[in-house]
Amino acid sequence: MIEAGTKAPEFTLMDQEGKQISLSDFLGKKVVLYFYPKDNTPGCTRQACAFAGAYEQFVQKDIAVIGISKDSVTSHVKFAKKYHLPFTLLSDPDLEVIKAYGVWHEKKLYGKLGFGVMRTTFIIDEQGMITHVMPKVKPDTNASEILEILA
Repeated sequence: MIEAGTKAPEFTLMDQEGKQISLSDFLGKKVVLYFYPKDNTPGCTRQACAFAGAYEQFVQKDIAVIGISKDSVTSHVKFAKKYHLPFTLLSDPDLEVIKAYGVWHEKKLYGKLGFGVMRTTFIIDEQGMITHVMPKVKPDTNASEILEILA
C-alpha cells in the first residue's frame, strides 16, 4: 500500500456521468480518495451515505470527495441516484488504480479465500501528495474522522 508522504499515482477513470476524470483535475485542492468494495452492499452504502451527509462540510473546506470501486459506470449511476450521492464515483473495472494504490488484497469471506478491495481512504493535498492513509476504515465514521483530521 502507498504510504503518506508519497506522490499520489495519477489516474484517469470514468465517473458515474460517463466523463473522464483525472486526479490532476483536482490539483490546487485537497482530495479525499476512498476505495470501497462494491456498490449497494451494506457497508459501502453506509460509507457513501456518511460522505453524502457530510458533503456540505467538505465543500465548505474546498475538499473533493471521490469514491472508487471496480463496479461499472452503470452500477455507479444506479448507486448514486438511489442514495442521492453528490460526489464523484469512479469505475475501475480493470483494477489499474486499485492496484496502483495497493488496496487489492487477499480476503477470506465465508471461509473462502479470494481477492477484493480493502476499504481504504487516502487524503491528498493540493500538490498531489498523500498526507494520510487510513486502511480498514469503518464505514459509519470514515467521513467524520476525515473532517476531524482536516479541521
